[in-house]
Amino acid sequence: MNPTPTNFTDLEKKLNFSFKDKSLLAQAFIHRSYLNEASRPSLESNERLEFLGDAVLELAVSEFLYLHLPGKPEGELTSLRSSLVKTDTLAQVATKLNLGTYLKMSRGEELGGGKTNKSLLANTTEALLGAIYLDHGLSQVVSVVERYLFPKLSTIINLGLHRDSKSTLQEKVQSQGLPTPEYYVLTEKGPDHQKTFVVEVLVGNKKWGEGKGSSKQRAETQAARDALAMLEKK
Repeated sequence: MNPTPTNFTDLEKKLNFSFKDKSLLAQAFIHRSYLNEASRPSLESNERLEFLGDAVLELAVSEFLYLHLPGKPEGELTSLRSSLVKTDTLAQVATKLNLGTYLKMSRGEELGGGKTNKSLLANTTEALLGAIYLDHGLSQVVSVVERYLFPKLSTIINLGLHRDSKSTLQEKVQSQGLPTPEYYVLTEKGPDHQKTFVVEVLVGNKKWGEGKGSSKQRAETQAARDALAMLEKK
């Protein structure tokens, strides 16, 4: 049985092509939680499409990096690919395409913020790419990621986001003759098994960035990224 029909006109305009098989496109937006409430045993979630899209995306990104960065060694290409296909980046693509509005999920999942959840949005992006591959082939997948994903590469390289953010920040500030960045915990909340840390990074006595994470290390990394983003805007 095919998924419930949905109007994908706006999405297809953004993609710059129409799907031949609309039911395949609709399947890309079926979260597994929806199956429990849909009462349609033959309905399939988007997880298989996500599996396919993950592999197709890795191939498309690998080919792009190989062809456009001939001087980069394998290790750096791998790091750049990881930065391009990570959850935050794919979630940004999903937001640009407004994919969350098409997601079908259980009421509980939706009330819990499922349609804006970064992990779910990233998974949906991969499922969509899997559907595009089956409907139009690899060339159309490449066309979509060229417009919505690859433009992020220059920022990743300029900010050194594919490298350790703290090391990159230290190199950049010291190249300007500034003192080594220092990290301070602003808040530490929650039980031991589920703490949330907020950390600020100072260069001299000036605050350059702030980050939040489930550990001090993650919060420091996020603070460094925040500082690098500030540097990029200068």
